[in-house]
Amino acid sequence: MSEKLELLHTDRVLIVEGKYDAARLSHLTDAMILLTDGFGIYKDKKRQQLFKQLAHKNGLILLTDSDAAGFRIRTYITNLVGEKNVVQAYVPAIHGKEKRKAQPGKEGLLGVEGVDDALVLQALRDALGEEAGIAPAKPEGRQITYTDLYEWGLSGTAGSAERKTKLLCALGLPPRLSKKELVEALNRLYSYEQLDEMQSELLKT
Repeated sequence: MSEKLELLHTDRVLIVEGKYDAARLSHLTDAMILLTDGFGIYKDKKRQQLFKQLAHKNGLILLTDSDAAGFRIRTYITNLVGEKNVVQAYVPAIHGKEKRKAQPGKEGLLGVEGVDDALVLQALRDALGEEAGIAPAKPEGRQITYTDLYEWGLSGTAGSAERKTKLLCALGLPPRLSKKELVEALNRLYSYEQLDEMQSELLKT
């Protein structure tokens, strides 16, 4: 039986390339995790803006694959948000392929999702240095919840998709954020009171 690994605490937002990386990391850290969607970040202006906002407020950890594509994405985001707002986490270049893939990647290296948990955690701890293991500061005041999204008509009600899109557009946030990503991003960027007032004004018909 494998040894249970200690959950990594950090206030920084963890940036990975794809959904399989995010799924893999979600049981290793309580960090907010956002995706670049591979090279999709190059054209997604709203996601770029969200990365910039979170980088300045919380700081980012970049954890991309160890192949050339991963380094291109890493360099792009670092230049986008400013080097001082980023810590770089690197997984070792290990040859192999992920179980879900029929063929290995172009360079024959494992992506983040295929690297052993202990190595991924070590990469994050090395990147964070003295920050590693410090529990995130609890945000002050009332937190925005899934129930609030429902009560504001942004989730689970008739017309909620349209209202959510309208609000995200007005706030300059990416329209494709999942409900979990949305709640985490809103809590990082706004207080409950601020958002309650904003959504009330923005969504008046």
